[in-house]
Amino acid sequence: MADTSSTPDTRTPAQIEADIKRRREALAETLDEIGVRVHPKTIVGDAKAKVASRVDHTLARMDVGITRLVGQAKRQLVTEEGAPRLERIVPAAMVVVGVAGLFALSSRRRKD
Repeated sequence: MADTSSTPDTRTPAQIEADIKRRREALAETLDEIGVRVHPKTIVGDAKAKVASRVDHTLARMDVGITRLVGQAKRQLVTEEGAPRLERIVPAAMVVVGVAGLFALSSRRRKD
């Protein structure tokens, strides 16, 4: 902003009043914007939007990870032609049945 204190003001009173009016309106608009930004509802809404965005991002990353894991598991248990790989499925099923049996036995012992 240039220093105009050394030069005489050649504006008319009407021009000065118009400048004051424009500046007053601009200031009122700025104050209204500040009021909206610091209003509790605006702050809460912004916070909710940030949380929702982070949750969406996290869920998307989880979806990609789960899809990748399922794909890896499928490649381990199914041939490229789509036939099951029994040499891998049977031992895995036996482990699952064994662990389930251990859980069943341990829960029965706790009840007795």
